Amino acid sequence: MVLPDILKPNLKVVFCGTAVGDKSAQAGAYYAGPRNSFWSTLAQVGLTPRRLDPQEFRILPRYGIGLTDLAKGLHGSDRRVRTSDFDTRSFRLKIEKFNPKVVAFNGKRAARPFFGRDIQYGLQAETIGKSVIFVLPSTSGAARRYWDQSHWSALSDFLQNAST
Repeated sequence: MVLPDILKPNLKVVFCGTAVGDKSAQAGAYYAGPRNSFWSTLAQVGLTPRRLDPQEFRILPRYGIGLTDLAKGLHGSDRRVRTSDFDTRSFRLKIEKFNPKVVAFNGKRAARPFFGRDIQYGLQAETIGKSVIFVLPSTSGAARRYWDQSHWSALSDFLQNAST
């Protein structure tokens, strides 16, 4: 395992990526690449009160947020991660155990192995146990051409409405 899961029961949302990137592995922190917009996006859409530093990833449960990846045993770019590296069974078991309100895939590349097909952005019809699923545009700098923050804002709105 390159980075530990950040999971506890009944979080608002668990973000799931493909695998830890090289920069994140070097830094020992999730989404640490200089072009990755994960941390700024969390703050911009109101999921955290300020832009957190990647090294603060362990405090995310304070805000109802968890983190995991489908390929826990390696790091690198999505292009280097093979389908056989994804452990969708363990991922499903973790989500069923910790029961977050929402599972949010950070990018279609992370969602495809789980669903076994191409998928559209947004709220999905499928669930994992009681957890609803969102697929969001990737915050990776390499995926910048697909960026659309509106899906992240929709997730934030969903979570705010779900807690009222």
